[in-house]
Amino acid sequence: MFWEDESSLMASNASLYSVTEAELLQQARTSANGLSTEVAAKILAEVGPNRVGIGQRHSVLRDLLHRCRNPLVIQLIIIATVSYIMGDLRSTVVVGGMVFLSVFVSYIQEARSSKAVEKLQKMVKTTVTVLRDGKAAEAPLEGIVPGDVVLLAAGSLIPADLRVLSAKDFFVSQSALTGESMPVEKNAEANQPAGRGLIEFTNACFMGSNVLSGSARGVVIATGANTQFGAIAEKLLGQREATSFDKGVAGFTWLMIRFMVVMVSITFLIVGLTKGNWAVALLFAMSVAVGLTPEMLPMIITVCLSKGALIMSHKKVIVKQLHAIQNFGAMDVLCTDKTGTLTQDQVVLERYVDVTNRQSEDVLRYAYMNSFYQTGLRNLLDRAILAHTDLDVERDCRKVDEIPFDFKRRRMSVVIDYEDRHVLICKGAVEEITSVCEHYQVDEDINPLIKLIRDDLMDEYRHLSAEGYRVLAIAYREFDRTKPVFTVADESQMTLLGYIAFFDPAKDTSAKAIAALSRHGVAVKILTGDNELVTQKVCHDVAMTITKIVTGPQLAAMDETAFAREVEAANVFARLTPDQKERVIKTLRANGHVVGFLGDGINDVLAMKAADVGISVDTAVDVAKESADIILLEKSLLVLEDGIMEGRKVFGNIIKYIKMGASSNFGNMFSVVGGAYFLPFLPMAPLQVLVNNLLYDVSQVGIPLDHVDEEYLARPRQWNIKSIRNFMLFIGPISSLFDYATFFLMLYFFGCTAFSAAGTSAAQKTYIESLFHTGWFVESLLTQTLIVHIIRTHRIPFVQSRASKPMLFTTLAVMAFGMWLPFSPLAKFLGFVPLPAIYFVWLAGFLVTYAVLTHGVKLWFARRFGTD
Repeated sequence: MFWEDESSLMASNASLYSVTEAELLQQARTSANGLSTEVAAKILAEVGPNRVGIGQRHSVLRDLLHRCRNPLVIQLIIIATVSYIMGDLRSTVVVGGMVFLSVFVSYIQEARSSKAVEKLQKMVKTTVTVLRDGKAAEAPLEGIVPGDVVLLAAGSLIPADLRVLSAKDFFVSQSALTGESMPVEKNAEANQPAGRGLIEFTNACFMGSNVLSGSARGVVIATGANTQFGAIAEKLLGQREATSFDKGVAGFTWLMIRFMVVMVSITFLIVGLTKGNWAVALLFAMSVAVGLTPEMLPMIITVCLSKGALIMSHKKVIVKQLHAIQNFGAMDVLCTDKTGTLTQDQVVLERYVDVTNRQSEDVLRYAYMNSFYQTGLRNLLDRAILAHTDLDVERDCRKVDEIPFDFKRRRMSVVIDYEDRHVLICKGAVEEITSVCEHYQVDEDINPLIKLIRDDLMDEYRHLSAEGYRVLAIAYREFDRTKPVFTVADESQMTLLGYIAFFDPAKDTSAKAIAALSRHGVAVKILTGDNELVTQKVCHDVAMTITKIVTGPQLAAMDETAFAREVEAANVFARLTPDQKERVIKTLRANGHVVGFLGDGINDVLAMKAADVGISVDTAVDVAKESADIILLEKSLLVLEDGIMEGRKVFGNIIKYIKMGASSNFGNMFSVVGGAYFLPFLPMAPLQVLVNNLLYDVSQVGIPLDHVDEEYLARPRQWNIKSIRNFMLFIGPISSLFDYATFFLMLYFFGCTAFSAAGTSAAQKTYIESLFHTGWFVESLLTQTLIVHIIRTHRIPFVQSRASKPMLFTTLAVMAFGMWLPFSPLAKFLGFVPLPAIYFVWLAGFLVTYAVLTHGVKLWFARRFGTD
């Protein structure tokens, strides 16, 4: 059957596009009425869902192995292996537990969150109109199978590789495959010229393309990875362009790895030279390496992003790409069209007048026929025209041809057979229509369109635009019925009938939303195809201050330097083409901004893909939804504001873990190096270092659910590795001060100096060493766990800012567990001994002093280096 031999069909695709329709349907084991539901289900079970390799779910084993490729996990596995080879089974078990915590717990947490996120993403479905059981029905994109007959219209995605069976004025964009932005016309012609590549066949459409105008019916040849697009996607697996989030995580990881290599080497040499036991030195150095490894980072990031996506969904924001959350929060420039975001998206046709400004039924009738017979994507203006269903108009004329809309001509035409003539009816921008008209008509009189009339018309057009109306001109031209084909060249020598004016009132909430975004450090820029007068009126209605207005033609005349300067200076861009929108976005990014673009139409796709974060709405055309990283369930800037704030919370919590872990681990290892140099024994046994690090990691699992201070959310935040490094260098050594204070407390107050005294027995030395290890273990664990509450906020901890309940529970539980360990049944296994009661009095004093000092240094650091 067809689905059992899809690979061989891929090998002979070219022949399938050259056979007759009957032969094609026979080879495909289908019919012109499509497949039955039962057969389609069998094929789907055989060939799998219609999706390419990117984004596919991997097996559990493959997923776990992929996580083990993380540099931090590889380091832990190497340490566990060396510990096992050297016979240190206890260290092997503890490090193995860390690997488990980092890899398996991360997998479990992500799997749970991912399932929930997938359920949310299913709220934003991309469907395909397909013939099943002889009837047109909507089917999920992933449910399309070879042999399906699909129906396509403007705005549709091409769901798979298919052969066109019939088409009418059918134009598609293949830029995702070829890089060519110009529309390509497709037809059902079976005879293709020799020497053409498959991509050039006029009867072949490919996954990854989208329909610009017209309609078509086609049979699916290949799906998923077997498509042309799927083959490209498979090659690109793992080559996804790194986002600022990816670069930030990688930068921090390699910062810690470089630092770890230096510290571990120094520790190995000091311990080996001072203690004379190079095997112990190696084990201890590896323990230090573990102490410097932020092995929980992958899990913290995954859970933060997943939890953030779930929370954002409650605010009507659906996240398609998890890593887009950080870019969402870091966004400092939002580019958007005005329709539906600043306005109510409820366009009403208010005026239809001739050149003398008198109401004209002829103007409305011709505008109606243009919208009624077109096969392109009907926009809000078309719908407003077609709402006049009571109009006396011919709805059964034969359509002869269509000249689709494009953003350079800014007009479109239909040709109908009417009263023994072919009548071309053109609708579009006033400037573009009048430029191709030579006459105007009032009632039955046709007169030359002289300059005086043109000027009067343009004055009225500008007046209406300044009042917020969107104005389109209507013109026509008659041809002899013998003319079979029409082109753009025929849009000339036309007769101007008049114009139609629409009004889309501003949203009441727009002013509030723009003001809120501005307070949060997000500049709003309007990128629209409308003229500057209409846009200026809408901006005035929503109290948006206009810094400068620049039009598309003005931008087109600028060099790169002037273009970059104007893009920064202006916040309203009018009469833009899709290419210009894309260029504005790219220029803003090149200038150092994190840019979001909100769009819902075919003309917005290029700009969405160029932005750091592409945003669309669930009512957008399919190609826009598929291109977006974020989907809004409500087209409102207020919804967008909520999502941005949640994105900043997610990033804030990730940065908390990084700053906490980096500064704490750095301080501990600084103490280890010093202690290893002047103490007669190791400051802490390798196993104890590992357990200390493991418990600290456990205390951090509540971070994804922690609160974030309002002042941190007030402006966009980006990765700043230099700031993280400085924070580690200034805050980390504070913990070392109290570590050294503990060293001297244990040596001189609790008598651990007796270790080196003459006459001290081996048993006494073992006890003294264990007492010292226990004292520092407890102090180290409690100080670095407590300090989480100091570092997590710039306010006074516990008073002005309190951690979330999960965060409080995990940190307090780990602190209590750490104090219990010396008295527990595990004490002997870990090399601990009970601590005297007076020790805990000293410990309480250390903790209070440590918290006050760290808070003071933290505030100084924020004033000196900023809060990033």
